[in-house]
Amino acid sequence: MGNCCSDSRAGTQAVGTGAGETGGGGGAEANDAVDYFFKGRGSYGLYSQIELSLSATNLRDRDVFSKSDPMGVVYAKRRDGKLEELGRTEVLLNSLDPVWVAKISVTYLFEVVQPLVFQVYDIDSDFHNVPVKTLKLEDQQFLGQATCVLSEIVTKSPRSFTVKLEPAEKGTDSKILGQLNIQAEECISSKTAVELILRCSNLENKDLLSKSDPFLLISKIAEGGASVPICKTEVKKNDLNPTWKPVILNLQQIGSKDNPLTIECYDFNSNGKHSLIGKMRKSLADLERLHNGHAGENFFLPSTDGHNKVLKGQMFVEKFHESVQHSFLDYIAGGCELNFMVAIDFTASNGNPRLPDSLHYIDHNGRLNAYQRAILEVGEVLQFYDTDKRFPAFGFGARPIDGPVSHCFNLSGSREHAEVDGIEGIMFSYESALRNVSLAGPTLFGPIINKAAQTATQSLTSDKQKYFVLLIITDGVITDLQETKDAIVKASDLPLSILIVGVGGADFKEMEILDADKGDRLESSSGRVATRDIVQFVPFRDVQSGEISIIQSLLAELPTQFLSYMRVRNILPLGVNGRN
Repeated sequence: MGNCCSDSRAGTQAVGTGAGETGGGGGAEANDAVDYFFKGRGSYGLYSQIELSLSATNLRDRDVFSKSDPMGVVYAKRRDGKLEELGRTEVLLNSLDPVWVAKISVTYLFEVVQPLVFQVYDIDSDFHNVPVKTLKLEDQQFLGQATCVLSEIVTKSPRSFTVKLEPAEKGTDSKILGQLNIQAEECISSKTAVELILRCSNLENKDLLSKSDPFLLISKIAEGGASVPICKTEVKKNDLNPTWKPVILNLQQIGSKDNPLTIECYDFNSNGKHSLIGKMRKSLADLERLHNGHAGENFFLPSTDGHNKVLKGQMFVEKFHESVQHSFLDYIAGGCELNFMVAIDFTASNGNPRLPDSLHYIDHNGRLNAYQRAILEVGEVLQFYDTDKRFPAFGFGARPIDGPVSHCFNLSGSREHAEVDGIEGIMFSYESALRNVSLAGPTLFGPIINKAAQTATQSLTSDKQKYFVLLIITDGVITDLQETKDAIVKASDLPLSILIVGVGGADFKEMEILDADKGDRLESSSGRVATRDIVQFVPFRDVQSGEISIIQSLLAELPTQFLSYMRVRNILPLGVNGRN
């Protein structure tokens, strides 16, 4: 859809200005914790800014001597059901098939379900000279509304979604009200990133009894001259000639290859008062020239008299590689799917499901237990990224009728097929299983993870892009910790992420070991280290009473894990460079 209104479709004139009057905001609940997580790691692209372009066809004509003069309004629907206005289009005169120019800005959050409401009004001619943002909608004629979830829009190719307009209250108007088309565009000024390997030589020793422990801090110069850190290397212990692991700088953060960067080398001190070894100011373009010329650049120490002290220590650029870093939405728009799987803990430590104090108790008044809530909240997000919406559902730690204890059985009741239809199918199969199995034990994760890994492995032979997400909901401490580590390390090479929700009051320290956020990567019994972090663990009790929802905590790392798999294997989105 183009950005200009043609006379034939959009009417002869537009009134009101769209630019500067469209709202921002994400239409989601406060997301400070996840936002802090990403920004603390220098990652900003996962919160994609989306521009919505609207057009409509066959609108109802409410004017007597002319055609309707339509304007679109977009709302975010919050959890309490209230609508928050995100923005308005301009008013188009005499058009039943408008193509609005004004864009509505919304922040796409992967881990949040973001319901949107679109309303179309016929603006009375008495208000054509009034700025659209000050129009009182109750004074205008309502033409229809449509609802959808932002995920439904961004998963369509090419991010275009058409929905029928309906009356404000269903059943009140049987007439055809037309259709609304929503086009989404990701607002990223640059997806170019530069991978650098930096090395230093002859650094000054700042320690008395050992050598310096250097690290680099790279900052950009913001408006007003303030220095804003964007990247930091690891610390190299006792090394005056260090080479650090690769760092990646995104041009979206920096703005341009010619913008100056401040590179500071510090000697790490455990008290937090790091000693400055030296600094320099170079742009990415300068660093590229250093790399091409195999030359080093001397650090300096700033001086109050304006005469900086040039140091013996130098920095070299061992690698300078510029590439396009495709976003999460690039892969989704290209047809890549996230396939959702769930595994539920049926061990006896959950308590008798027939008693109200059991974690598996089904409240017939409609109150969901922790297992049901986790399934529903995570599934509501992920279902939009799976076209057939058939989800494998498993149980573990129970004894099916007339059988031994199983650590991986199909909730569907079928021996051959684990898939169920939709989130409703998972919920139904879970309740059904509670009536047909005997809770047992122990709590083993290895068989379930190996089953998910087997499914992910089979997908590698297909040309389709698929990524798998296994949700494990458990109440207890696992008894096969090393076997679980082995399974996770092996699965880290596959298109798979594992989400673990801990319910109840157990001690979940072992779960935190599996989640590599707080330490080194997992190591298998054979000494092999996981190629990437694929586990995210959240204790349900830590989030159920707070403002942040369980899925915001649980899904925070998923886009990063997804992109790490795709980028390490140089897998491009479908439709890029001739891929189909």
